[in-house]
Amino acid sequence: MIKVIIVDDESLARKLVKQFLSAFEEFEVIDECADGFAAAKSISKNEPDLVFLDVQMPRINGFELLELLDPIPNIIFTTAFDQYAIKAFEASAIDYLLKPFDKERFAVAISKFKMQFHGLKSALPTNQLLSEIAKDTPEMERIAVKSGNEIRIIPINQIRYLEAYDDYVKIFTKEDMFLKKQTLSYFESNLPNDQFIRIHRSFILNIKELTKIEQAEKDSHWVILRDQSRISVSRSGYQKLKQNLGI
Repeated sequence: MIKVIIVDDESLARKLVKQFLSAFEEFEVIDECADGFAAAKSISKNEPDLVFLDVQMPRINGFELLELLDPIPNIIFTTAFDQYAIKAFEASAIDYLLKPFDKERFAVAISKFKMQFHGLKSALPTNQLLSEIAKDTPEMERIAVKSGNEIRIIPINQIRYLEAYDDYVKIFTKEDMFLKKQTLSYFESNLPNDQFIRIHRSFILNIKELTKIEQAEKDSHWVILRDQSRISVSRSGYQKLKQNLGI
């Protein structure tokens, strides 16, 4: 049996997916989730073969849920909003169902899933999937991270800086530090570039936290933050800072 989880905050939408799926005997719905928090726990615990995922949900949306999952399971997006760069989804996920969809369109999505599931089509790696989605989505305003058994939502204004850390990124806030399995380049591309600047291959700075720039050696500098943290600045990062600050 192919294990399926349905994630949608609307009960009628979950019921419709379940009804359409009943025509395919090899599929078994093992759970239904009404929000991203419950879905993150269920997906990690049950390891489904396929997830029907709504984009617009309360608490955390479908994009933020994906960032909490590793690995990302096979995804078929479902949403009533067509402004979410359909072409990017078609290139990145198995399929994208725009509500309201009918049985015929649903069957097409199932056919695409079967091709991938049986090895006829390769799934994209986690980071590539997220990068494809991010190309045509708005700049991020918050970041969802796992902290123990909890999911924390970090507004970007609370971030002081980000640091590359092997396959993770350290996110430093005013109160704490969080780890997220992602690349620094991903955040460089998606955080507002008028507020967050990559000042070094290992650091992205929230310039609102900057208080001073000091010369370390002939061609190197430090930035001093409000909490007196010191971060190294590369030559190219220094030029970016000067340009942003108008100096």
